[in-house]
Amino acid sequence: MSGFLRSALLTVGLVIAGLAPRTAFAVTIDELYRSQTIVTGQGEENRQIGFRDCLDRVLVRVSGDQRLLKKPEMAGLRDKAGSFVDSFRYHDRLEGIPIHDEQGTHDRPHDLTCLYKPATVNKLLAQLGSRPWLGGRPTLTILLAVERAGRGFVLASDGDESPYMRESFEAAAQPLAMSIVIPDKATLTKGGFIFEEVRAMATSPELLGGYARTLGGRPLLFGHISWRDKELGWFVDWWLAVDGKTYEWQVRGVSFDEAFRAAIRGAAQILSGNGQPG
Repeated sequence: MSGFLRSALLTVGLVIAGLAPRTAFAVTIDELYRSQTIVTGQGEENRQIGFRDCLDRVLVRVSGDQRLLKKPEMAGLRDKAGSFVDSFRYHDRLEGIPIHDEQGTHDRPHDLTCLYKPATVNKLLAQLGSRPWLGGRPTLTILLAVERAGRGFVLASDGDESPYMRESFEAAAQPLAMSIVIPDKATLTKGGFIFEEVRAMATSPELLGGYARTLGGRPLLFGHISWRDKELGWFVDWWLAVDGKTYEWQVRGVSFDEAFRAAIRGAAQILSGNGQPG
């Protein structure tokens, strides 16, 4: 890694640190022990499907451990997912939009929000050999090099190259009760974070931990994402630098929405003490 990039990392770290001084944010119990999914209408059949999805989501949200969903015990828990819900509510995603000529209320998409009692979820986690991840959740600083068709850019909070990516990343953090900071263009420019230099960081990920300590006390989530025409999907390598260690995981041939969800899930798994993402 060049001396220029080393200096740039230190500079941008100090600047970013001034953007959001909090290293973590508190999640209330009510916020933590809830989950949301999208269902069609408010009928019983789709509600039960929604309950199963909400159960998966709340277990990962509370524990931070995505591996729980692959445990064989989950099959039995999903079969009675509705019995674990304390209360639920719907929100019509097309609220204010008139019903179409051939559309009834049963066809409209709804947000289904499920609320759970902490004791209920904690007991389920214990049965699965897990535990709640309580307390403040670290805010992640995002540094992402994006490459497609021989061109590239660094994702910025106010960039116009791909505003959908920024929105997608922010949306990916919500289900895990996580918070992220994406530097703006001025910060990246001041720090010398041009695409070529950021992409080069992927060749020396072991150095990220040292620079993460300059980023306001926040863990640094660094990624390199590139589009592959043959696979019609994005190939992504993620690195998380925290507490002097660097963790790495990959996803292949996915949408960028799924790539960002994988980034947040992996970071949550590490930060919650549940080990290396699979």
